[in-house]
Amino acid sequence: MVVKNILIIVLAVLLQASSNAKVILFFGDSLTAGYGLSTDEAFPALVEKKCLTNGTPCKVINAGLSGETSAGGLTRIDWILRQPVDVFVLELGANDGLRGLPLDQTKKNLQAIIDKVKAKYPDVKIVIAGMMVPPNMGPEYTGNFRKIFPELAKKNNATLIPFLLEDVAGYEKLNLADGIHPNQEGHKIVAANVYKVLSPLL
Repeated sequence: MVVKNILIIVLAVLLQASSNAKVILFFGDSLTAGYGLSTDEAFPALVEKKCLTNGTPCKVINAGLSGETSAGGLTRIDWILRQPVDVFVLELGANDGLRGLPLDQTKKNLQAIIDKVKAKYPDVKIVIAGMMVPPNMGPEYTGNFRKIFPELAKKNNATLIPFLLEDVAGYEKLNLADGIHPNQEGHKIVAANVYKVLSPLL
């Protein structure tokens, strides 16, 4: 009888924790998807583990798609938003930059995604992941590309991750052979960077 009562109490606590869990949606490209790794090794899953370890109930949804551009993200965002979201982490634009796409179009697409998210869930907290492109794109393009993300964050009262790949980009031992995508150790650092920004919001 005592054991049964304990089980009931534990179940009730778990259900309560589940009902209070924040839904964090990571919407991005191959970096979010964890290119070359399993989903469990990608930084969104690692962020979820950090939250749970620190007593913050949450449910992380990894909506990363390798090769995704800002335009591609805009076409699929409505489908992704069919589920409730408390925190929306936008990680797109890098593929636009690597392809040298017009920056005004990238910024317009990202803003349109944010608008759709806020229209569907007015109380959602927006987090924007800042990105950079290689210097071979030219100083004017790379400089203006980098400005997109803080400008969007300011305009939308969103939280900014200054550079998603801080302390990872350019370090051979933290990236896959392509030199672009983080390896397992790299994703651990990215997760730590992201968690620092997310934790106050949760």
